[in-house]
Amino acid sequence: MSRASLDKQPHEVAAMFDGVAAKYDLTNDVLSLGQARLWRKAVARAVDARAGERVLDLAAGTGTSSLPFQAAGAYVVPCDFSLGMLREGKKRHPRLPLTAGDATRLPFADGVFDAVTISFGLRNIQDTKGALREMLRVTRPSGRVVICEFSHPTWEPFRTVYSEYLMRALPPIATSVSSNPDAYVYLAESIRTWPDQPRLAARLRAAGWERPAWRNLTGGVVALHRAYKP
Repeated sequence: MSRASLDKQPHEVAAMFDGVAAKYDLTNDVLSLGQARLWRKAVARAVDARAGERVLDLAAGTGTSSLPFQAAGAYVVPCDFSLGMLREGKKRHPRLPLTAGDATRLPFADGVFDAVTISFGLRNIQDTKGALREMLRVTRPSGRVVICEFSHPTWEPFRTVYSEYLMRALPPIATSVSSNPDAYVYLAESIRTWPDQPRLAARLRAAGWERPAWRNLTGGVVALHRAYKP
C-alpha cells in the first residue's frame, strides 16, 4: 500500500506495519523531531489511568504507548492487528499482555474497560465509524475514550510549511532511518487527507460518544480528542 486514496484493506495495512516494526519507534522520534515523546506524555495525562483500572490501548504497536498506563498501576491491554509489531513488542516488553485484534471487531466483552485509547492509528482503519462504535461497546458506562491523531495546523502559514514537510522532506528522511520508507509515503498522504478537528469530534458524537472535545498539540499538527460513554 502506497497511496492514501486506496481502500485501507486490513491485510495491506497490517503488512505495511509488519515491515516497519523493527525501527518504528526510532523512526517516529526522528520524523516528529522529538515531538512523539511529548505527545505520548500528553496522552498519558489525558487518559489519567488509575490503579486498578482497565485500559485498552489500541494500535499499540510495540507496546511503548502502554507503559505509562502500566506504571500508573492500571491493567493495560495493548492491542494491534500487526503481528510483526506485536512480535517486536514481545521482545521488548515480555510482561505486557500484547493482544492481536482488529479495531472493528474487538475480541473483548461489552463494558470491560474504564478507558480506551488509540494514538495515530484511527486514520489507518478502513471503517472508522465501526471502530468508534466498537470502542464504545467495550467501554463501561461513564468510561472515556482518548484519541491522539494527526490533524490540521490552525495557523495558515504553518499549515503550508507542514504540508510541504510531509510530502517533500519526510520521504527522504524516512529512507535514511526506516526499514520500509515507502510506508511513510502512505502515512504522509493519509495525514493530509484525514478530517480536521471538528469533523473528527462529529464522528465521535455520531458513533454514540458524548461530550467530545479536543486540545491541539504542536499547533494542531496533532489533536488530542476525548469523549465519554453515556
